[in-house]
Order: sequence, then C-alpha cells, then structure tokens
Amino acid sequence: MRWKNKELELNQLSTSMQIFLESYNQKIPAGYPRATVASLKKFQVTFPMLFKKSDEWSIGKHRKKLMDWLSSNRDI
Repeated sequence: MRWKNKELELNQLSTSMQIFLESYNQKIPAGYPRATVASLKKFQVTFPMLFKKSDEWSIGKHRKKLMDWLSSNRDI
C-alpha cells in the first residue's frame, strides 16, 4: 500500500521541462511519439491553462494530455 502512495507522490511532483522530458520519454510505451523540447514548448502554447500558475510540469497533470496531443500532432 505504501508503494502506491509513493508512486502517486512522484507523479504529482512539479519539475522542470527537461526532467519531465527525460522521464516521459523513458516511460512512454513503444510506438508512441517521443517528446522533444520543441514539442513541449508548442504544447505549453496550445494549453496555457495547464501552466497558469507556473512553468513546471508533472506526470500526473500533463502526461495523458501530452500523449493524446502528440499522437494527433505527429508532424511536430
């Protein structure tokens, strides 16, 4: 039970774009498009409400939305 709490805590931590990028690309399933700094910056412009309070990223808040968005925008 403690392991799930630890995983939840890690997913909700805010981090820099670079750390998020590395973590995202390491954990993304094969076949999904990888993120780049350019794609993350475009994502921030496209979804400014997700970054209203800060420039920081979190797996819990951004991962799923980014996966869907990258899948729809493979030309980025």
